[in-house]
Amino acid sequence: MLKTLESKIKYRISRSKDSVFILKDFDDLSGYDQIGRTLRALEKKGEIAKISRGMYAKVMVSPFKADLILVKPLTMLAREGLIKLGITVVTSKAATDYNSGQSTQVPTGRRIAVKGRVSREIKFNKQKVYLENAS
Repeated sequence: MLKTLESKIKYRISRSKDSVFILKDFDDLSGYDQIGRTLRALEKKGEIAKISRGMYAKVMVSPFKADLILVKPLTMLAREGLIKLGITVVTSKAATDYNSGQSTQVPTGRRIAVKGRVSREIKFNKQKVYLENAS
């Protein structure tokens, strides 16, 4: 029987098909502050990773080193998280130019275009995703 909030959140994360979680995903379990404290505790234990303010991702132990790595590439997790937050994600200008043949520069995928103004930093370890405003 799941008794503590931490055990309930861990169970929900382990059973979920999603790889990114926001505080709103656990609204039915407790209050905003208590959920935040529990997620930070799970982060300290290495069971999840914080990739942005209020956004956490599933992790696993690397088969090569004893480091924690994300279960999916950071750009995929960033897109998933932004969509969960209700932010419209569109194709970046670099990707559009490349796909239409206007540029031979291959986009890195580290730049995500969003509709509207978003002031959020999405990163893990030394990797960072850049957000560009697509009007």
